Amino acid sequence: MMFRLFLFAWALLLCWPAFADAGVRIVVPNHDIARGETIQQSDLTYKMVADNTMFNTITSMKDLVGMAARRMLRAGEGVRADDVHPPTLVAKGSTVTMTFEAPGIVLTAVGRAMSEGGMGETVTVQNPVSFRQISAVVTGPGQVRALSVGTSPLLASNQP
Repeated sequence: MMFRLFLFAWALLLCWPAFADAGVRIVVPNHDIARGETIQQSDLTYKMVADNTMFNTITSMKDLVGMAARRMLRAGEGVRADDVHPPTLVAKGSTVTMTFEAPGIVLTAVGRAMSEGGMGETVTVQNPVSFRQISAVVTGPGQVRALSVGTSPLLASNQP
């Protein structure tokens, strides 16, 4: 009985490395990246870490390249998804071109951004003539697409 227990323990010790956690490959900066800096592929490298040490950590370079750092990113430390954001294409207080599209008509106007945003993010834009604020989606540098601003009586009367 004792011999069998000894053999069982010995077998466990021999195969223990097969059960060890191999880890996971994560993306880390190869140097410190300042807050607001746009991340390039040359700023990144891969690092193996234990699987249970990182939560919500980015594992693919394509998910980081082109993003901006929300905070200082330290060399060799994992980057979480909430540590980065799309780069700011519309700065708060900047002049933007607003576009509004409705069936058969496209309107453009100039406005002032009341908040900052990146591609696809919603920002508030103020019309400098009426001082009315609307929500708009960032479509490019200094460009936004106005969300619905209400139904015009003229457009409503043309509807079947």
